Amino acid sequence: MKRNILKYVLPAALLAVSISLYALKADTGVAPDADNAGLKLPEGFGALKVADLGGQARHLVVTPEGLIYVKLNRLKDGKGVLILKENATGKADVVGGFGNYIGTGICIKDGYLYSSSNYDVFRYKLNAKNEIIDPNSPEKIITGLKAGEHPTKSIVLDNLGNIYVNIGANSNSCQEKDRQQGSMGIKGCPILDSAAGIWQFKANKLNQTYKDGIRYATGLRNVVGLDWNQQDNQLFVMQHGRDQLHSIFPTMFTDKESALLPAECLYALKKGDNAGWPYMYYNQMEHKKIMAPEYGGDGKKEAIGNFIDPAAAYPGHMAPNALLFYTGNMFPEKYKNGAFIAFHGSWNRAPEPQAGYFVVFQPFKNGKPFGDWEVFADNFSGSVAKTAAGRADHRPCGLAQGSDGSLYVSDDSKGSIYRIVYKK
Repeated sequence: MKRNILKYVLPAALLAVSISLYALKADTGVAPDADNAGLKLPEGFGALKVADLGGQARHLVVTPEGLIYVKLNRLKDGKGVLILKENATGKADVVGGFGNYIGTGICIKDGYLYSSSNYDVFRYKLNAKNEIIDPNSPEKIITGLKAGEHPTKSIVLDNLGNIYVNIGANSNSCQEKDRQQGSMGIKGCPILDSAAGIWQFKANKLNQTYKDGIRYATGLRNVVGLDWNQQDNQLFVMQHGRDQLHSIFPTMFTDKESALLPAECLYALKKGDNAGWPYMYYNQMEHKKIMAPEYGGDGKKEAIGNFIDPAAAYPGHMAPNALLFYTGNMFPEKYKNGAFIAFHGSWNRAPEPQAGYFVVFQPFKNGKPFGDWEVFADNFSGSVAKTAAGRADHRPCGLAQGSDGSLYVSDDSKGSIYRIVYKK
């Protein structure tokens, strides 16, 4: 009798194990690398390295068909955008490229792929498989944008046919002599007329220039990471804070203060908002808007003006280069509608240790930041010592969400593309 029971129980048990393993594969679609591609992740997560492109991989988008479009900041074989195709294991090969320009911004919306150079924004019509129909003949929708010290043009679209473009300031703090000790700020900061803000244009109108756009928000030194929050239908951006408080005003700021200040700020923007650059900066330790020393501040005076507060603030000089609101279903519920931020890593915290080189998660509730941020994916740099010295092996730059809910991260140091999955 026992022998007969085992005859049926054992195959059933094996079948249950098989179904469980199949479900795991179905949830993730791919298996993580044995070492999680060198990353440190929360329990239950795994990572694989999708591809190594050789460097300068900036923002990226992923289609349901397994195509990955990667924007480059250095041409590869004469192309500024590479097309990768994933196989069943999750690894990907380069299958094409297009665009003879470098840059950062790239996104897909309503049947078009949008891609920016440092001066222009293009769009390419996609077919039903999200393949570019004519890669050699893009429509130029925006042209003649200013570039300089912060040239990259990050882009995002809303749900009403508008595209938003960052135009970074050609300056650190709008001094009469840029980055020179003791030099004061230019009265009225003329840079703000055509840079240091977010401009709104139409997504389907050709050859737009400044006169066709709207300065949607101002007082933003440079924005590389931005995303449209679908939960509250609002634009959010991550500003790169100003540099060199100590070296420009050594009697007002210590090395340590200059290493930690000002905050890297997350802003929720509405039309007409002013985030305050160059007249102020945000002190995340005191939760105050402080008047910039170039405009009469002393490190303590609070800013006077109609400047918005940040939605959240992070330690200084970590270079937030991507912002992504997570809307997938693969990750646990706590991540739904929260924000991932890729911090590219600092260069100007010396003699303090450099910082960043990781992806953090900022919880949200009802479309607003809620609770403390946490490091989500770490060890891109390769070690604590490499982070402290600013000699990272990899530097996270772009973020994208796969159709299965996995998270893709690009690296613009060696051009690695990572994919993070939830294993449980």
